[in-house]
This record gives sequence, C-alpha cells and structure tokens, in this order.
Amino acid sequence: MTKIVSRTAAFALILSALAGAPAAAQTDPIRAQVQSEMPSLMAIYRDLHQNPELSFQEARSAKIMADAARKAGFEVTEGVGKTGVVAVMRNGPGPVVLVRADMDALPVEEQTGLAYASKARGVSTAGVESGIMHACGHDTHMTGWIGAARVLAANKHKWSGTLVMVGQPAEEINLGALEMLKDGLLTRFPKPDYAIAFHDSAELASGVVGVKAGFALANGDSVDITVKGLGGHGAYPHTTKDPIVLASAIVMRLQTLVSRESNPFEASVVTVGAIHGGAKHNIISDEVKLQLTVRSYSDSSRKLLLDGIKRIARAEAIASGLPEDRMPVIKIAEPYARATWNTPELAERMRGVLTQRFGADRVASPQPSMAGEDFGEIARAAGPNTQSLILWIGGRSAAEMEAAAKEGKQLPGLHSPFWAPEADKVIAAGTEALVASTLELMPRK
Repeated sequence: MTKIVSRTAAFALILSALAGAPAAAQTDPIRAQVQSEMPSLMAIYRDLHQNPELSFQEARSAKIMADAARKAGFEVTEGVGKTGVVAVMRNGPGPVVLVRADMDALPVEEQTGLAYASKARGVSTAGVESGIMHACGHDTHMTGWIGAARVLAANKHKWSGTLVMVGQPAEEINLGALEMLKDGLLTRFPKPDYAIAFHDSAELASGVVGVKAGFALANGDSVDITVKGLGGHGAYPHTTKDPIVLASAIVMRLQTLVSRESNPFEASVVTVGAIHGGAKHNIISDEVKLQLTVRSYSDSSRKLLLDGIKRIARAEAIASGLPEDRMPVIKIAEPYARATWNTPELAERMRGVLTQRFGADRVASPQPSMAGEDFGEIARAAGPNTQSLILWIGGRSAAEMEAAAKEGKQLPGLHSPFWAPEADKVIAAGTEALVASTLELMPRK
C-alpha cells in the first residue's frame, strides 16, 4: 500500500508540473474570469475582424463597444469626437484611470485566408475605394477593452476610484484622439490621473507583454514635395530642366539627413514612399511629386530633419539651374503624430506588477518603435500630472518566429494584408494586463 501511494503522489506531481499555466489560471481569480470570458470575446473578435470600418466610419464597432460597456454597468456616451465612445464607472473615492482602445481599420485588402477574413470595401477619407482590413490589430484592442470592462465591473469590490474607458476612432490617420479632446474628452468627463492602453505586436511572441519606459512610438510627419521643372521633348533635353532628374537627386541626397546629419544615438527615418512624374516615353514633364514619411523622437531631431528636407530640395533645384519662381514647394501635414512617451515611473511600476502576474519570461523590454500613435495626445492634453503607458502584447507564434529566424525568412507584420495574430493569446493577455494594471492603480483601502 505504501508503494502504491508513493507512485500515485509522484504521478500527481508530474501532472501538476505539466499543467503549469492552466493550474495557475484556476487558482488566480482574475485569470480564471478572463478565461471564462474568452469564448464570448472570441466571437466578438471574429465579428469585428470580419466587419472592419475605416477612420471616422466606426459606427458599428463603436456600438458593439458601447453596448458591451452599458451592459457591464457603465454610464456610456456615444458620438464623442464623431464616432468615439466614453464609458464611465464611478466607484468611490480614488484616482481616475483611463483605458483606451482604438477602433479603425486600414484600407488594405485582406489576404490571410482566415475563415472569417474581411471582404469589406469602402472609401477612405482620401477618397480612395479599396478593401478594408484590421491589419493593425485594432480588433484585438477593442475586444480586450470589452474583456477588461466586464472583468473590472465584476470586481468593483477590489478597486476604488473612477474608471473611464475610451473607444477612440481614427488612430490610423492620427486625428481621433485630437477630435475627442476637441469634443471635451477631458472636460465633459473625469480627467485621468493615469492613462493606459495596449497594442498588439508582431515582434513579440504571443502572450508576451512588452513594457517600454520613455519614448515608445515616434513623431510621424507626412511631407509632400512638388518638384518643378521646364518640360519639353525627350529628344531635346538641353532645352528643358528635367524635374525627374532633379527629384532623383533630391531623393538620394535626403538619405544623408539620417546617415550624415542626425546624431546616431537619436533614431530617425526619412522614407520617400511615392514618386509620381511624367506620362510618356518621349516627354520631359514639368512636375514631379514626392511623398515622404519622416520619423523622429525629440523635437530637436524632428526640426533637423524637416529643415534639412527644405534645404536640400531648394539647394538641388538651384544646382539644376531652376529660377526662383520654379523652386520646389514643400508641404508638411498638420497635425502630425507626436511621439508617444511612456511615463518611466508608471512603466517600471507596471513592469513589476506584470512580472509578478505573468512571470519574467512573459514580460519583455522592447525597443521603441518608429511607428506612430496618437494615444500620447491624451496625456499631453491632460498635463504633467497625468501618467501614461501603452503596452505591447505579442501576437506572433513563438514556433513561427524560431523557424523564420533559422530560415532567414521575413514574416509579415502590422499593416500587411497577411497579418494574422494569434488573436486569442493577444486578447487574453491584453485583457488581463489592463485589468491587473487598473487594479494596481485603484486599490481599495
């Protein structure tokens, strides 16, 4: 009998070790609640993924979020900043915590092959008709937001303060946060002491939480350059001033702004994303249009790049012999996406909380991204006493990442028509991270 008991106990220990995370989920009430919500949340996710909406057109997505928050017991206001949602739950004295998710999709035709792939089409604010896809993962953000709203509402006995949950439109065109602020986000509703959000990541393994203190995302400027020339017959180039040759010189010279003028310790990017000029083999046109995206972090770095673009375009035109009235015309789009800053104090505080919850192997310190985000506008507008943090939640299969590294293969990422994160892992980790962070910031005393 003693021998049999010993073997049984040993077998139980092995099973317990193999069970690992599921056993932990059963003993942790928050994780267990998140897991219990997952079937419903995944149904919502598939619906949102299959029915994406472009910037400032997110009426259906906003209604799904508003209805979910209202059902959970929040006071809900719709139509804030055109299509935004603000859900407020007052639960006694304490800090105000704002939890934000963005809602808009991209003008991208989906090619993931998923059973619930989007077949939606629409016309963007630029007037271009195209397919529509959640190629940046905002469907996982909305679903995680709904999950957090449900779990936090069910655990009101564990926190005290005011919870403001924001569904934000038009992040992809960097106008949604500004539009909500203009419509009274910080005056009609409680002003936050803390603002938190998450974004899915193609650089982290599924379910890994990335915490970055300081700059997390970059300034993003859109610059249009109209390069002028003197057109004519392609057989007589000496009678013209060729804008295609001039534009080419400008494109090549622009690369030196990063390689030779920027401080190598200050990340910056100048990319010429489009060049349009000419219509026929034997005609030298009189105009070429360039479209640039410019990325930086600090105000000084941004100024160096933008001033450099103006200087180079003009100098190359002068070198090509263009008269003063044919100098390039440069337009810098306003407003631009300003860099997102994670409050270091809050980031390190949450790193400790999330490490304790998920384990050190599931909390990473990613590099800052050169992508842009308008989440930081909320904390900027709220003032220096508001702390802000956007987390990264990994959505890439670890096995897929390992195989790609061995093969030297480049995997599709955000904004790709092939981006298909492991949505269940993103949503579960994102929901739990938002809930844990909020509970840490709003303890019941």
